Amino acid sequence: MEFFYPNYINDMWRIFGLILHDDKNHFVDEEHRTFRLEAIKQMLQEQGIALYDTATVVRRLKNTASDKDLEVVQPTDLSALVRQLPQLRAIVSTGEKSCLLAAAHFNIASPRLGDFTPFDFEGRSLRLYRMPSSSRAYPLRLEKKAEYYQRFFCSL
Repeated sequence: MEFFYPNYINDMWRIFGLILHDDKNHFVDEEHRTFRLEAIKQMLQEQGIALYDTATVVRRLKNTASDKDLEVVQPTDLSALVRQLPQLRAIVSTGEKSCLLAAAHFNIASPRLGDFTPFDFEGRSLRLYRMPSSSRAYPLRLEKKAEYYQRFFCSL
């Protein structure tokens, strides 16, 4: 995989397009049914957003990416990641399983959808947010998903 959320039917980059440019197709290359990777990378860098998975090794139990069909073989060492990001203020999970993994790692309660749980990590005050999945399989309209993410960005 070249980048995060590469699946053309995943809504993540459409969510960012709506939030930042009021255009769901801002980061979409419709002609080639892909995303404008360089524009996405530039936006992430300008916004100070880093991406990573909560699991380093995952086994697919079926031929789907559904949380219920994924077995986490090796969780990511989130503490090591956080130590590398001294300006980090928030961790955002984009689904229930990733949120549960992060909450368990930091020994905190998992927040409700659209909310956060504050926590201390080595003298730093951080927040763990739970956002809706950007998968089209998640039963929420694109615009409603974008509202959750917009509220998150405004809270920072």
